[in-house]
Amino acid sequence: MAGWLEAIDRLARERAKAGLTRQLRPREAGDTVVDLAGNDYLGLSAHPDVVAAATAALGSYGLGATGSRLVRGSTEAHAGLESALAGWLGAESALVFSSGYLANLAVVRAAGAVCDLIVSDAYNHASLIDGCKISGIPVRVAPHNDPAAVAAILSGFDGRAAVVTESVFSVDGDLAPLAELHEVCAAHGALLIVDDAHALGLLGPSGAGGVAAAGLAGCDDVVVTATLSKSLGGAGGVIAGPVAFIKHLVDTGRTFIYDTAPPPSVVAGVHAAVRLARAADDRRTLLASRGVAIAARLRSAGFDVRDPAAGVLSVPAPGPEAAVAWAADCRDRGVAVGCFRPPSTPDGSSRLRLTLNAGVDDADFARALNVIVECAP
Repeated sequence: MAGWLEAIDRLARERAKAGLTRQLRPREAGDTVVDLAGNDYLGLSAHPDVVAAATAALGSYGLGATGSRLVRGSTEAHAGLESALAGWLGAESALVFSSGYLANLAVVRAAGAVCDLIVSDAYNHASLIDGCKISGIPVRVAPHNDPAAVAAILSGFDGRAAVVTESVFSVDGDLAPLAELHEVCAAHGALLIVDDAHALGLLGPSGAGGVAAAGLAGCDDVVVTATLSKSLGGAGGVIAGPVAFIKHLVDTGRTFIYDTAPPPSVVAGVHAAVRLARAADDRRTLLASRGVAIAARLRSAGFDVRDPAAGVLSVPAPGPEAAVAWAADCRDRGVAVGCFRPPSTPDGSSRLRLTLNAGVDDADFARALNVIVECAP
């Protein structure tokens, strides 16, 4: 075996010993598993209006966008979605990317071009962490959800800075203190970048997200990113903020300039989902009540969990192997749950991640809760 393959094999053995091996499990179309693992919070991915819009665009434009946004990939569908997202988020402008991951790489790298320091929350998503790595400027990691620590870092710094956080954190599901963080940023002339992926569609007026819920929509020192693959049930990402910042991304954003545009069919489907999500107060109310119910049920069974801030609930597991076995047992009984281990979580911390889905009916939701408790290690 070649030396580099031997090295890969050794790393694989080490991951297996630590219980960190991962597997791909393709699912069939129309499977009947109760989904408490995916991120289709509002149950819109298969909504008839969404499917119809995507199907119509597929017939009009074909399978793919055929090029990058600056070559042939920009269509009226893309422009329409960007206008709708900017209006929903209360931003001056918005720019759509092929994924939320690429949007986060772009937003942090763009901040690095005009700032001298990035302050990143310790629990930020991998895409934000990777954005920090390629930003080209110093990065300070702040303790999780600690505005005072951010203030201390900025107080000891003389240049321009950007503070990067999620609104609802993707693993633990807790809410960032956005209003307090913005106060700190404003006091030090810093830019606040917020990944609203797990709050868009669930929090704020008309589901406009955690930034809107904190009263920060449209602030010229706040830039918002989000994925289009969670509450909107599609694929892609968006960055929303001041016109000048969005123009900067069009001119310099490598993950925008050099990437093939999202397919027009997906973009059109997401646009339909935006219209539905803005009017989905009934679904948001349902998810909020289910969040309280699932947390109470798990606490009564002895688990240390808190009410979810939006659609994510984290349940501690004894270790990575136990988390894998727990998720597998649930899956065998027809319930899909998330299984999160390092590096998706901090070292020494494994858990199930449960997500709320308005597309799951009440009977299946109640059965799923029983299965999760009964399968616990």
